[in-house]
Amino acid sequence: MILSKRHGSVPMSDGARIGWSVAGDTTRTPPVVLLHGGPGVPDYLGEVAAMVSDIAPTYRYFQRGTGPSEWRGPHTLARHVADLAELLETWGPPRAIFVGHSYGTDLAARFCLAHADKVAALLFLCGPFVGDWRAADRAERDRRTTPAQRERHRELGELPSRTEEQERELLTLSWFTDHADTARGWTWATRSAEERRPINWSMNRDLGRDNRADPLDDHLDELRSRLPAAVEIVGGVADPRPISALAALAERFGVPLTAVEDAGHEPWLEQPEAVRAIVRDFVRRAATTG
Repeated sequence: MILSKRHGSVPMSDGARIGWSVAGDTTRTPPVVLLHGGPGVPDYLGEVAAMVSDIAPTYRYFQRGTGPSEWRGPHTLARHVADLAELLETWGPPRAIFVGHSYGTDLAARFCLAHADKVAALLFLCGPFVGDWRAADRAERDRRTTPAQRERHRELGELPSRTEEQERELLTLSWFTDHADTARGWTWATRSAEERRPINWSMNRDLGRDNRADPLDDHLDELRSRLPAAVEIVGGVADPRPISALAALAERFGVPLTAVEDAGHEPWLEQPEAVRAIVRDFVRRAATTG
């Protein structure tokens, strides 16, 4: 058994370097590849990786435009899919179990569209959200905030530039409503506003524009035809993004949806044991079929 925890960086075909890490027994296949959300936020999935790194090697990386990876733009969804394909080739295994969170589920879906042969299994964690879900999300966030908080969030978002303190305040106000318990959510959001920095707002805008030009919604039938045998969607019941949207997608794909009670957009924070059991069970099952 080769137990390892390694970090590295590798150049992509255009010369941009991408930072990555692996934990676990690298002789086991298929590995697990975790795709963090954002876009424009550095990797934060260490707690999720630790839930399964004893049963499968877990690879993580900083998407182009985040952390120590190359920040050069403009950013496109096609380039980010290509980065993932090149990383998988660098790591060695021909196929992997992909676990995406939030925007990472969109990236996983687009990767599956382009490289279905490399996808042994897909675990969609809190995404992808398609269809008409944004109005419900905005309404729920408004319900969880005070008028003063909403006004302060608007003021900070409209500033042409922000100090470090203002940036942390904006992120905290943006993220605390992601959680079922907004009191604890404020603590988690404050911590994230310190740790998940810096934010690449330019990357966020680039990929948002690219997605609007070619929305994932337009590829759902094709995606269903390319999905691997093992697919599951997991969502927090108290995520402000409506879990009904995930339920509709699960029905359309004919895959199971696991709803985590008393949890929001990062369910491993509020229900760590439940999420640990879900992820471990999925990886074990996927390893036998993948």
